[in-house]
Amino acid sequence: MTTTTTTASARAYESRVARLITDGLDPKTWIIADTVLIGWHSGRLAGIGWGLLGCLFAAVIPLAFIKYGIRRGRWADRHVGPRRQRVIVLSFVSVSVATGITLLWAFGAPRTMTALVSAMLATLVALLAVTPAWKISVHAAVSSGSILLLAMTAYGPWTLLAYPLVAVVGWSRVELGDHTLAQVLAGAAVGGAVAAGTFALVR
Repeated sequence: MTTTTTTASARAYESRVARLITDGLDPKTWIIADTVLIGWHSGRLAGIGWGLLGCLFAAVIPLAFIKYGIRRGRWADRHVGPRRQRVIVLSFVSVSVATGITLLWAFGAPRTMTALVSAMLATLVALLAVTPAWKISVHAAVSSGSILLLAMTAYGPWTLLAYPLVAVVGWSRVELGDHTLAQVLAGAAVGGAVAAGTFALVR
């Protein structure tokens, strides 16, 4: 009985930790970090302003859309588990991010910022292409791509020391039963490759 109780307590603790990681290091958090830090690198305070404009369309508006959907009962939480619902959300977010890129370009934003948001859009399109058939991990994709993008700017290779955070995020998704290990690994690989490749091309 004691062993069973201890095991149950340990599992409950791991689930709480996993939930904190999943919620704390969700795509929104990485997007805000990238737009602010890369914005600062590209133009100090003015760069942060451009970054916040990109963040508005890549994180704020999408989050508002998701919260609206939750209130209307369209999805259970902000991580949007079912694939069919994810397709709807990813499609909306893609349009929002594309709008942000258009505005950044029209208003003469630094090329680095346009490249950053373009990398986000390319990642979304890649995930959207896979999602109808397979629940690839958005958390893993965004965290992987975000760290690589920071490493490709003035923050340099030392940023890659933070890459184990991708594994931590992936563990939380598997621990909560939201993804399999394969879905997490695929998300990290696709997110990193697409984001870094797009950023390098557009920049």
